[in-house]
Amino acid sequence: MQACRCIVGTPTNPFSLIECYVSNVISSVVFGHRFDINDSSFHQLIEDAGYITYFLGSVWSQVHNAFPWLARNFLGPTKTLNAHVERINIYVKKEIKEHQEKPESEPEDLIDFYLDQMLKNKGDKESIFDDANLFQLVIDFFIAGSETVATTLMWALLYMIKYPDIQAKVQKELDFVLSDSQTICYEDNKRLPYTKAVIHEIQRHCNLVPLGVPHQCGQHTTIQGFNIQKGTIILANLSSVMYDPKYWEEPQQFNPNRFLDEDGKFVNQKAFLPFSAGQRMCLAEQMARTELFLFFSNLLREFTFQLPDAGGKINLDYVYGLTLKPHPCQIRALVRRPAAHQ
Repeated sequence: MQACRCIVGTPTNPFSLIECYVSNVISSVVFGHRFDINDSSFHQLIEDAGYITYFLGSVWSQVHNAFPWLARNFLGPTKTLNAHVERINIYVKKEIKEHQEKPESEPEDLIDFYLDQMLKNKGDKESIFDDANLFQLVIDFFIAGSETVATTLMWALLYMIKYPDIQAKVQKELDFVLSDSQTICYEDNKRLPYTKAVIHEIQRHCNLVPLGVPHQCGQHTTIQGFNIQKGTIILANLSSVMYDPKYWEEPQQFNPNRFLDEDGKFVNQKAFLPFSAGQRMCLAEQMARTELFLFFSNLLREFTFQLPDAGGKINLDYVYGLTLKPHPCQIRALVRRPAAHQ
């Protein structure tokens, strides 16, 4: 597989490059190291994670769940899935083993912290810290964390191309608030209300995971008169909230101002639920928020994004899967601050 590359000003599909950088952030948090951008094994892991999220949102996933033996032995997509899953499983197990064999030291990454908790809770029969949970946690972080943030950022670039006036307004705020030599940090989001509002509207409008992640009912319960048996698989229809006209005026329109008050200050909305809700909402929400803000604000500060052809049109239709991805497209990044790139 060819390494990700991007030439400023040259039309290119940036999605693979975005995936590389986002996945490297996740890798540094989970594994304690980053991959070389040209490492073919790194690209293979990203490809594996991408296929898994595609499969989980496809009809093949339903066939696999309903007829596991048939799917496992006769369906090509399931066999392909197994190959992708196996490669990621082997890599994660290798990383965990290497962490377990390291000399004792202060925890430096997610695996280290989890192993430290396992040691502290050793002998506690009710402890949730065990090998099986560690393995699944690492898998979830790497696959879900990389896929969701990278795809949201790709939607962000498309929306900025679709609405150049909004892109220009974000850049104007960034230029006004931040000094030329200042490095953007997450705390700056408090001083950048319009930028923050745009990110929120991108998340709302692209509705990345419309049915959330499947959950299983742990015990028999009754909600609003409906009896739900233990073991029932529950899907939360987040679309019904993110596009509810009761909470959003003209919900089909892309309008960041819905997250601003009359004074231009950022105001969150209770119907904004891109990370789902309840005790089982996204466990990496804060990390995702941080990544989205830092990547988006830095990209818009350094570049102006547009289509290769002035008369071209942006396709905002979805490619369906566990997440709603945009169609591949070519875009151009024009440098805004030449001095910063010298």
